[in-house]
Amino acid sequence: MPEYAMLNDVSRCMGCRGCQVACKSWNNLPAENTIQNGSYQNPADLSENTWCLVRFNEVSDGNGNVKWLFRKNHCFHCTNAACIDVCPAPGAIYKTEEGAVVIDHDKCIGCKYCINVCPFEVPRFNPKTGKVYKCTLCIDRLRGDMIPACAKTCTSGAVLFGERKDILDTAKKRVKELGGNAVLYGDKYLGGTHVMYVLPESPALYAGLPVNPVFPVSVFIWRKIVTPLTLGGFLGAIGLAWMYYICRGPNRPKNGGDE
Repeated sequence: MPEYAMLNDVSRCMGCRGCQVACKSWNNLPAENTIQNGSYQNPADLSENTWCLVRFNEVSDGNGNVKWLFRKNHCFHCTNAACIDVCPAPGAIYKTEEGAVVIDHDKCIGCKYCINVCPFEVPRFNPKTGKVYKCTLCIDRLRGDMIPACAKTCTSGAVLFGERKDILDTAKKRVKELGGNAVLYGDKYLGGTHVMYVLPESPALYAGLPVNPVFPVSVFIWRKIVTPLTLGGFLGAIGLAWMYYICRGPNRPKNGGDE
């Protein structure tokens, strides 16, 4: 099974929100009631019913002019996903061969640990269902030999999907073509992600995009220290008990139990 990835070429994005609509349509997600808050950003943020969102970033060029920097926002599908590490419900969050990080809502217990550790602040909790929701990388479409809905609907060529090695090559070539401040975002962070961006400007100019995303220290402690010690301690206890039994044998009473 190939390992897939998605490339969002921000330099080609028109902010049409076609990807946003396609995501809602394919996943049968309801529309949300919103209000005008002085921005074209709508809805204002990701939610349990909005898994893909085009962010509208207004940036001044220093000469009194303002330009738009659009960015499609959804799950990055990290290679070393912290949400999987911290989830206490076995199998509730899992990694697929295709590269997607998926939540099994039949197993999700709504503890919100995944929300707290995500460096991109993507997963969202639904108080009505008691479950957490996010982009699935359209894993159901992938297994039906179709590409994700957002990539399928994009008319400007801003969203590309394919095998990860090919996507990386395409992204690096595009960064060279753009030159200037252009960067490839997501290829190296957190062990590499399966959703990457070609950014014509610094990541700092894109709302909600951390310049240097890292997992919380608690995840490192859990992954590198607590889990190995817990497993090692459990196995060690069994080993010691077995060795004691072999060396000393069962504790039988002497003289018919008088002593």
